[in-house]
Amino acid sequence: MSEPAYPLHVTVQELAEWRKVPRPLTLLDVREDWERELVRFPDGLAIPLNQLPQRVGELPQDLPVVVLCHHGGRSQQAVAWLRHIGVANAINLQGGIDAWARQIDQTMGVY
Repeated sequence: MSEPAYPLHVTVQELAEWRKVPRPLTLLDVREDWERELVRFPDGLAIPLNQLPQRVGELPQDLPVVVLCHHGGRSQQAVAWLRHIGVANAINLQGGIDAWARQIDQTMGVY
């Protein structure tokens, strides 16, 4: 079995570098609506974790899909499930949007 073309995890520093290039990718936010109202990536695709099985067809197959949540736990679950069903381009954002706001973009709010 060959290694996946995409890493399983990406740090917020790596994602920041990818976004500088810019590297085509999809940011999949699996947090709840109320969480995204507090802080979000404006260009993120919002699919709460509990809706992901019904909406998985909305994900691109040809671009990296960086999955994020608040701290990285739900996104890790989402990536494990997506990889299990054959979505090999799913990547977990370690530390979630909280790490992004604290380490990369301090203008973002935290909660």
